[in-house]
Amino acid sequence: MRSLPELLRVLFLIVCGYHLLVIPIAAAQPVLDTRQLAQAPVSLTSYFGVLEDSSLALTLDDVRKPEVASQFNANQPRATALNYGYSHSAYWLRIALRNSGDEPSDSMLEVSQPSLGSIQLYQALADGRYTSTSTGMTGPFSTRPYPNRQFVFPLTLPPHSEQLVFLRIQSTNPTYIPATLWPAAAFHQHEKNDYFAQAWYFGMATAMIVFNLLLFLGLRDVVYLLYVAFATCVALSLASLTGLAKEFLWPDASLWADISMTVGFSLSFAALLVFMRHMLDTRKVIPKFDPVLRIFIVILLLSSIGFVYWYGALIQSAALLYIIASALVMGTSLYCALRRQRSALFFSVAYPMLLLGVVVTALRNSGVLPINPFTMNALQVGSAAEMLLLAFALADRFNVIRRDKAMAQAQALEAHQQLVTHLRSSERLLEARVAERTNALQAMNRKLEALSARDGLTGIANRRRFDEVLAQEWARAARQGQSLAIAMFDVDWFKKYNDHYGHLAGDECLRMVAHTLDASVCRTGDLVARYGGEEFVFIAPATNGDDALTMARNVCKALEALALPHASSQFGCVTISAGVAALIPAAGDASDILVQRADEALYLAKAQGRNRAVLWGQR
Repeated sequence: MRSLPELLRVLFLIVCGYHLLVIPIAAAQPVLDTRQLAQAPVSLTSYFGVLEDSSLALTLDDVRKPEVASQFNANQPRATALNYGYSHSAYWLRIALRNSGDEPSDSMLEVSQPSLGSIQLYQALADGRYTSTSTGMTGPFSTRPYPNRQFVFPLTLPPHSEQLVFLRIQSTNPTYIPATLWPAAAFHQHEKNDYFAQAWYFGMATAMIVFNLLLFLGLRDVVYLLYVAFATCVALSLASLTGLAKEFLWPDASLWADISMTVGFSLSFAALLVFMRHMLDTRKVIPKFDPVLRIFIVILLLSSIGFVYWYGALIQSAALLYIIASALVMGTSLYCALRRQRSALFFSVAYPMLLLGVVVTALRNSGVLPINPFTMNALQVGSAAEMLLLAFALADRFNVIRRDKAMAQAQALEAHQQLVTHLRSSERLLEARVAERTNALQAMNRKLEALSARDGLTGIANRRRFDEVLAQEWARAARQGQSLAIAMFDVDWFKKYNDHYGHLAGDECLRMVAHTLDASVCRTGDLVARYGGEEFVFIAPATNGDDALTMARNVCKALEALALPHASSQFGCVTISAGVAALIPAAGDASDILVQRADEALYLAKAQGRNRAVLWGQR
């Protein structure tokens, strides 16, 4: 059993050893007491000790060794973040935490840079061992110890304890590390506000996209579709930048999650330049400079493809590419505005809103501006302002188009009214002339119609008129159930008459026959016509066979009474033979049957000795 002096000596050695191990670290690096979190969250930048690992080979055991631990640089500037730009190194961050209270302290360590590729957090346990948590943009979202768009690590310190926490960070994107230690309750309220702000921005962007897509479908103006493409690319790029895309769109993606932000910004600038070219009509306003815009659009599209395959080699050129694109947008819009291009005024005001958001974000990251809701969301505010102003430009474009259309319609209406007035005066003059010409034409038509229905030699109706009247009277007789009669006449031995007396005498003979026939058949509704050659015919509506036969015999007697000499006739004068037919038309019968019967009766009259009339059906 050891004596009291020996026990005191051992206790003295333990205390000295503790001071040799802990006090140098505490002396070289400030210790953060979690009781400070009761007032406000604390930026961890000035509390960090930083070690750059360019070999990428150091482990936790390595950095805890005295010879390596002494290399941590604890003299960090008082800023909101550590910023090492594009670097191939890994960075070890060490922070000393103390809980001097009587209760365990629950806090949330937030690294608010969602694009960091890989983060490992090491926290000491009570037995001296360390727990390890590995996550990052290139890892699945499920690896995050706390589900948030940022990297959030819950920390618990027992009462009256002190421990070292290590972070290892490596990224192909800019190594920008804003770290904050939050009281648990304050962080949850901050988280709600943060997601509300993001929802406000992306909800507005979605509304703008849907509204202008509907306008495109309604107006078929490609400018609205190009605006939809631009707004969609910007919204997706900011979703990648803020970590929301990793949380909700592609939680398990690795390479794409790491490069989607840069690819999205390249596509956004390309879409903006295409939209600007059509909106400002640069092909007409600045035709010599427009090819430069088209070439740079191609470069941006190619860069978005190049980032997929050669991200590490091209990423450092992205900033220069976007600066040139910004200069092209600003320069083109200002030049077109000076040329009094109406839409360029909106561009000249809209794009600086986005640039202002970028500048405010950069100044906040460098510590020049304080962290507050505006500076934390300056990029989204600037993007929203730009989208709204460009939407106003599209609305103004719609109003201009509608106003121009209204003016064109008014001018067209005025021209139409003038044309109508002129046409009305011309119409009145034309109507008078047309009426005059119409009357003359009608008179002419009546003459032509009369001529077309008359036989040129005899002056009575011709065969064409006979056919028309027969069809009409046949239909009427069928409807009314009345008898219809016709008689066919043929001049006896007319060929011999022509041969003996000549054709001129023959023509005169036909005229006399026609005159006699017309004088003998004179009832209203009857028709006398020349059927062809020396054949004649009459139509007698509402007449039976006997009455028609009497009419035909009267014609034969009247012609014989003229005693026109005919040396080749057995009667010594011109005579005529007639065949008569009459019937009541039945349904389905044709008028040809009546003509056929009259022709058969005429044949019978000739066979019986001529100069007589025979009724069909009688012998």
